[in-house]
Amino acid sequence: MEKIRKNIGLLLLLTFAVTFAQEEQNVDAEEMIDNDVSEVKKDTTTVTKRMKLDGIAAVIGDYVILDSDIEKTLVDLRNQGASTEDVTHCQLLGKLMEDRLYAHQAVQDSLLVSDDQVNATSDRQIQQLVQQVGSMEKVLKFYKKPDIESFRAELFEINKLRILSEKMQTEITKEIEVTPEEVRQFFYKIPEEERPIFGAELEIAQIVKQPKAPEEEVQKIIDRLERIKQDVEENGSSFRIKAVLNTRDEPSRANGGFYTVTRSTPFVKEFKDVAFSLREGEISDPFETQYGYHIILVEKIRGREVDLRHILMIPEIPDSAMKEAAKELDEIRDQLLEGKYTFAEAAQNFSDEKETRNDGGVLRNPIDFGSRFELTKMDPALYNQIRDLKDNEISKPLREDDPRGGAPKFKIMKITNRYDEHKADFAKDYLKIQELALREKQYKAIKEWMDEHIEDTYIHVDVDNRGCDFTNNWVKQ
Repeated sequence: MEKIRKNIGLLLLLTFAVTFAQEEQNVDAEEMIDNDVSEVKKDTTTVTKRMKLDGIAAVIGDYVILDSDIEKTLVDLRNQGASTEDVTHCQLLGKLMEDRLYAHQAVQDSLLVSDDQVNATSDRQIQQLVQQVGSMEKVLKFYKKPDIESFRAELFEINKLRILSEKMQTEITKEIEVTPEEVRQFFYKIPEEERPIFGAELEIAQIVKQPKAPEEEVQKIIDRLERIKQDVEENGSSFRIKAVLNTRDEPSRANGGFYTVTRSTPFVKEFKDVAFSLREGEISDPFETQYGYHIILVEKIRGREVDLRHILMIPEIPDSAMKEAAKELDEIRDQLLEGKYTFAEAAQNFSDEKETRNDGGVLRNPIDFGSRFELTKMDPALYNQIRDLKDNEISKPLREDDPRGGAPKFKIMKITNRYDEHKADFAKDYLKIQELALREKQYKAIKEWMDEHIEDTYIHVDVDNRGCDFTNNWVKQ
């Protein structure tokens, strides 16, 4: 049990690290492996020496892992602020080998990844990096790249491998669920002295007012979207170019509004409902979400995945509407302080946020959809909004800007419950325990998959790494 929990922890640490510089392949080494694959099988000693000369740590199917890949992964973990004190060279190599086995098998199983999907991911990463460090020049200097083209080319290879790997893992675990009885058995198998400690947690509620654009502004946006749709359908204009020129969704602008979406993609329900109602090549009518007004073009349907492009437009909201929203919240706050309503009643009656309105304004944690937020894992933006609030105190109206460039919203917030650090309790912490039980079951399924496919795949581990105590049987002993 303890080994499984450690393995899960390491897997999460390495999975969520952004390893931009991880996949720098040596072309000459790849050609050597391709040309001499029969020699590898016949004369292990000779080829091992040649691999060492080229700095090759391991080969998994069609993928080569260089010694430098391991070092770059460790550096990236540190740059992300992750603790690497207990992360070893062997663990990093084992994780890189796992990723490449997933990717190799994904290709064998025809789990396809489109270039547009990979490029869209790379564009979002580049935009985030530029926002963090201030300029593209600083990004290139940090990653020691001479120009944006070479950086994009490297990101493309990294992201393609990562997305293939994620697709394969999703395919392995997609049907796995845990029953309440399995959760109970999982929990009570853990000795009481080893049960996890959960940190201090908060329950938070909010009441939101969303400033509204005048009807004439909304109609202008709808008319523009309808003209774009008509131009594409009737004149053959490029939806991709229209998106680059018109969309307000900055993360997808550079790639022509492209996304690959599944039912589990964390987009709002209205967007996914429209996306999955369209046929290939069909363009939606303009529709509204909390971000603004959209049209969607479905390019490709692949089973449960949809490749699409969309254009987002946002009506202009006058300052008078924003002031009115803040004023309304001030009045609601005064009524709450006077005891005219409970916070839950006011949320149900006055909040514009339908996701929380019918739940008394209670925020849901996106990790497990429960109502508790662990302080040490809370989103920094949310933490900054509530950090100075005392229990049952109601904040003054706060402005929250939309990172996508949409209209801001205003809200008042309240901490409704506070839970001190405590040892796991089956009844109180059921959702967290359920998540741990599911992770363990998924880990076991992945381990079984690994054991099976390691046997069926060409794998070579450099002699210097064969002494590693790998979780998986990479050296096939």
